[in-house]
Amino acid sequence: MKPFEQIVREHGPAVLRVCRAVLGPDEAEDAWSETFLAALGAYPDLPEGANVQAWLVTIAKRKAVDQHRSAARNPLPVDHVPEPAPRSVPADTDGLWTALKTLSVRQREALAYHHLAGLPYAEVARLLGGSEASCRRSAADGLKKLRTLYEEDRNGIL
Repeated sequence: MKPFEQIVREHGPAVLRVCRAVLGPDEAEDAWSETFLAALGAYPDLPEGANVQAWLVTIAKRKAVDQHRSAARNPLPVDHVPEPAPRSVPADTDGLWTALKTLSVRQREALAYHHLAGLPYAEVARLLGGSEASCRRSAADGLKKLRTLYEEDRNGIL
């Protein structure tokens, strides 16, 4: 396997051209740097005989997408900042968020990842840390509490 410095010398100009074409000249150098920083960590695991330039361009593409997403979230400069609108509290018509706030963060996340995102408990355990059984327990306890709160609300107790 070639030394990484040689990979940078050989493929750096092509990756920079790709970054410039996708992002423009202002953001290209940042994406280029991020590409090679990411590649440096993954280079030892690259299979022998892999197309290094294609691999680097794929990383550069992902870094460019990340920069586009980041730029979309950044505020745009304006000459005059308008007065903020008064905050209105959204109507909590079904009390769901109120009920969800009573759960622990772990219970809420376990419910969301498993029941809303459809992830298996093994994946939820990887995301939250801990065992699959503990994530099942957290989701079950949270669901039980939500059902209890829902019944109390329906019976006029809340």
